[in-house]
Amino acid sequence: MVGSKEKRDKRLQQISLLRTIPYSDHQRWWTSETVAVVTGANRGIGFEMVKQLAGHGLTVILTSRDENVGFEAAKVLQEGGFNVDFHRLDILDSSSIQDFCQWIKDKYGFVDVLINNAGVNYNVGTHNSVENSHMVISTNYNGTKNIIKAMIPLMRQASPGARIVNVTSRLGRLKGRHSKLENEAVRAKLMDVDSLTEEMVDETVTEFLKQVEEGTWESGGWPHSFTDYSVSKMAVNAYTRVLAKELSERPEGEKIYANCFCPGWVKTAMTGYAGNISAEDGADTGVWLALLPDQAITGKFFAERREISF
Repeated sequence: MVGSKEKRDKRLQQISLLRTIPYSDHQRWWTSETVAVVTGANRGIGFEMVKQLAGHGLTVILTSRDENVGFEAAKVLQEGGFNVDFHRLDILDSSSIQDFCQWIKDKYGFVDVLINNAGVNYNVGTHNSVENSHMVISTNYNGTKNIIKAMIPLMRQASPGARIVNVTSRLGRLKGRHSKLENEAVRAKLMDVDSLTEEMVDETVTEFLKQVEEGTWESGGWPHSFTDYSVSKMAVNAYTRVLAKELSERPEGEKIYANCFCPGWVKTAMTGYAGNISAEDGADTGVWLALLPDQAITGKFFAERREISF
């Protein structure tokens, strides 16, 4: 593992350097009028993405389920000279989503970038309980889908295309070193991007939750560590591909590009501060993806500014 640690550290050093290079004028498709929304952004990676996007000159809306905490987080950035606004948003609550969208429409009219960072995880270290599976799937998968669907009509129609970035995890990969999925039927279904549909992704999480309720999930071939979180992120990864496919059919000038990324094992409250990457480094790929110059990159999965396989 020493080799992989050294490789990761070297890559993070490269990325830190890349982050210091300003975007050239011809790369900057955005202005101070460009509006980005980051969900679940009162701390950790979300807060850092708001800070970095605002640092690049965008208008950024920080959202949080907790009104007071979110307001204070936005205030810290506003006092630092960043163009940051705040609005409460609970992605599990349809009326909260409705209020938020109405506020965006009234105040800004549209959104150019949506970064879906809001999510939950109840397992830390080697602890692997599935007692909160419903909450984890509802928030990480259904909540993410619901806010995306509500925001698509508000995404600005312009030649650079609007961008949706989903924060996911390598734990949700279907194959590769990190994949702990042993259910071949699920893997085959989710890997076949050409025939993949939202209903198929829904069926997969429903099947998992049913097995959790029946107490049979352990023999179901699901990942054996961070099980509920891994399944939720596997679903978000698959949904990102379905979404990108659907959105790619939009005419020129109305394009929306959708991608997902893994921030890595970040030192945040979600990992019990046990991670090995700073929030600043963890946020980097999400910001980079949101700001990609006018290129039709969509339906892809990234980590450390590089494409990885699903």
